[in-house]
Amino acid sequence: MSDYLADVKKYDAAADEAVVTKIVKHLGIALRNRDSSLVSASDQKELDRVRDSWCVKKLGVDAAAGESAVAKVAQIMAADRSKGRVTFYYLVAKELGKLDSL
Repeated sequence: MSDYLADVKKYDAAADEAVVTKIVKHLGIALRNRDSSLVSASDQKELDRVRDSWCVKKLGVDAAAGESAVAKVAQIMAADRSKGRVTFYYLVAKELGKLDSL
């Protein structure tokens, strides 16, 4: 858990541990496999999946807002070759102003 929080804090020093914990619980088994614990920003299908399953279904925003937030977070994390799924999802939720609703 502390690894996920430390990774999120590289991008948001004031990250809320409770929110990170909720995202970890939401992702569950996906975090056990190294490949599925990362987000491939160069794979459009992957970004579409984040938009549809996280932004639209979980966070309740429309697809256009989700697409915009996912693209912005991909740019923010561009220098990081291994984009952790927990960090990516946290930053997308933050970009959409949805951290409080998690």
